[in-house]
Amino acid sequence: MIPCFNAEKWLAEAINSCLNQTYPHIEIIVIDDGSTDNSLDIIKSYGDKIIWQHLPHQGGNYARNKGFKLSKGQYIQYLDADDYILPEKIARQVQFLEETEADVVYSDWRYQRHLSNGSIVLDKIQVSEYQTDILASLLANWWVALSALLYKRNVVENSGVWDESLTAAQDRAFFISVAMNEAKVVYQPGCYSIYRRHGSVTVSTSSTIRWVKNHYIVVDRTEKKLLQLNKLSIKYRQALAKSYFELARHSLLIDYSQYLKFLEETLIRFPEFDGDSDKFIYKFMQNIFGFRKTERIACYFLYIKKFVTSGKFPINSSK
Repeated sequence: MIPCFNAEKWLAEAINSCLNQTYPHIEIIVIDDGSTDNSLDIIKSYGDKIIWQHLPHQGGNYARNKGFKLSKGQYIQYLDADDYILPEKIARQVQFLEETEADVVYSDWRYQRHLSNGSIVLDKIQVSEYQTDILASLLANWWVALSALLYKRNVVENSGVWDESLTAAQDRAFFISVAMNEAKVVYQPGCYSIYRRHGSVTVSTSSTIRWVKNHYIVVDRTEKKLLQLNKLSIKYRQALAKSYFELARHSLLIDYSQYLKFLEETLIRFPEFDGDSDKFIYKFMQNIFGFRKTERIACYFLYIKKFVTSGKFPINSSK
């Protein structure tokens, strides 16, 4: 299932990667989300090889929900229009789901970077690894590329629709809803999915404010649901603390007051939170000064690094 909005440069490769699957029972659904480029012509050129609809622009999640309603398959593969999957992906994951009697399978994946000089670099494989508690991992900022997953149809039906109000964190929100419904999620080693990254731009860097806002919505909503179900254990509180700390760090250079707010939320969820850093100097300082003071020092250096990188230093206007 492929939602598409102005992806003429990549769309054919995404569709072809589905047509080239070794699994014989493939249904390809492409929802054009009001593209203004040549995407619709590319879609039409495939004739009856695919199922497609052209809709007014309403967002990727709306397109995914619409595509699911049109689908009939027992297994659901979501694929963004600028990504692609390798030929054996569906066959291997279907076989693994049948062997394990699981509801969802995820595998490894890798970035394909398109640099400003026109070169293309295929990064090392991102090993997703086995997660003992998939919900705790998702709450603690673990992430797997959307295309690396395969869902059984009934799991998608039972987990509700993709949240059309979100403009970021959509795949995280959907996967959390699946995990909250106690789906059996398994890990299958092997890389079958390619996630394009255009230059150094990601959702988090292109609009940090949007990224923070939407991830906060997802985290807050999940916490309230866990509390309602009486499932907000220490393990989930610790995972939530990691999320709030990441929200704090993303907020640091755009809104210091928001950074402080999220930092407090981190410690409210898990007072023993220690920064979750693997850097020796951070751990060393924390042993001496404690978490709060170490974090304050780290923030100072992050500000200095920002000014050095940008070349924009504060100007003393008192002269």
